[in-house]
Amino acid sequence: MGILLSIDLGTEGARVGAFTEDGVSLGSVHRPYRTTFPRPGWAEQDPETWWTAFVDAARTLLATDACRSAGSVVAFASATTASTVAILDEVGTPLRPALLWMDTRASPQAERTAQHAETHTILAWSGGSDAAEWLLPKAIWLKENEPAVYGSSARIVEAIDYLTFRLTGRWVGSQMNAVCKYNYDTINRRFPIELYDALGIGDLVPRLPDQILPVGSVAGTLTSAVAAELGIAGGALVAVGGIDAHVSLLACGASMDGVVSLVSGTSSAIIAEVDAPVLTTEVWGPYPQALRPSKWLVEGGQITSGSVLKWAGETIMGVARDDLASLIKGAAAVEPGAHGVRALDTFMGNRTPYRDARLRGAVVGLTLGTTREELYRSVVEAVACGTKGVIDSFERAGVACDRLVFSGGIVNNSLWQQVTVDVLGREVEIVVGDNLTLRACAVIGATGAGLVRDLDQGASMYAPRTQILSHDTTRHDIYRQTYQDYLALMAALAPIMHESVDRLGRG
Repeated sequence: MGILLSIDLGTEGARVGAFTEDGVSLGSVHRPYRTTFPRPGWAEQDPETWWTAFVDAARTLLATDACRSAGSVVAFASATTASTVAILDEVGTPLRPALLWMDTRASPQAERTAQHAETHTILAWSGGSDAAEWLLPKAIWLKENEPAVYGSSARIVEAIDYLTFRLTGRWVGSQMNAVCKYNYDTINRRFPIELYDALGIGDLVPRLPDQILPVGSVAGTLTSAVAAELGIAGGALVAVGGIDAHVSLLACGASMDGVVSLVSGTSSAIIAEVDAPVLTTEVWGPYPQALRPSKWLVEGGQITSGSVLKWAGETIMGVARDDLASLIKGAAAVEPGAHGVRALDTFMGNRTPYRDARLRGAVVGLTLGTTREELYRSVVEAVACGTKGVIDSFERAGVACDRLVFSGGIVNNSLWQQVTVDVLGREVEIVVGDNLTLRACAVIGATGAGLVRDLDQGASMYAPRTQILSHDTTRHDIYRQTYQDYLALMAALAPIMHESVDRLGRG
């Protein structure tokens, strides 16, 4: 027996998990790192802190009794936040802080991509334009606003590509990130150089990974230097991973048909696969062969979800994280139809269905008698309404939403769970005691190491435990009006938000 080591670079830190070859969890360790916000709408991290956090977490985990008795590490697989863009020199040293996924400074560049939708049909795979979060608009922004940094850069890559390089010494890109975040043509196996040229950034191609490979492929072997740094034997395979939320489909259970994975943490990513492309401007995608070779992946989500709850509880109200349970309990006792407070969850813009980086958060209906529990509950309700908006857009596009599987930070907040199912008005499953991204990476690692036939077999073998969450019919009826208020408030405030962001130089 051996160990499958899973790496999840999230927004707040690195989590490393270990699994046996038959999918039994041996534990996980988390190490935090810092995000900075230099200007409104900007968010940055230091890639060196990703590596330091990973090494510390991995060494700590591998030193546990469970891992010591499980054998040597046979495979690594990673998943990271998508659209977190590192700018590096020829040996992989950062030239500036990485632009985090939630950074929306490139919204004008993203809007510019829509002008090329008719002549560059590959943009149909992203709903007619790129989003402000993605690598391509961020690279354009960098070239236009920091030309010296751009000119001296040897690599402009996703966080997953940076991590793969640090592990293997090879610039191998994930096909998932490439097609989802910088318009790679998976069908013809080429970069869309014509689109890049039209956008004035044809020289981006040599800065991207040298090779693009599908999820589950072998990127290379662990370098001897890294093996020594981790205190393990060399020779372990490194499999090609992908986007943290997107690969979670691999850990939802045996069949992925009709499954929608909702990974709700700092942000919310809502992911499904379809057999044939669905063309709509309300979702991201459909991306061909992003995860499995015979499927098209569609993506929706909320830029801010759990981060809005953190803002309300910890930042604004000053509640310590250890004391949040009391706030949540108090907010759960508030009647949903009685407090009169309405909020919008679009603090850093909207992914889908609005695809609008210039939206911002809002709270209306406050009185001098509004309590902190009422305010917190209104923000939870706003996040739940945002989730419903994404699911509704999937169904309008013809995406089957037969089975909804929740995971991520939402599992630690019972109010968030219950309000969401009440707003949706339907039964959902929630993962019990597991991290779907880490489990999905075990599937990927097992596939790369040849321990399973393919991703489907691995997904079947490594299914997690889930439990059913049911909605309350009475509360759902109340939330019908809450959702209509949410939509009306969005429509009313969007023009004011746009003007405000424009006056600030769009962040």
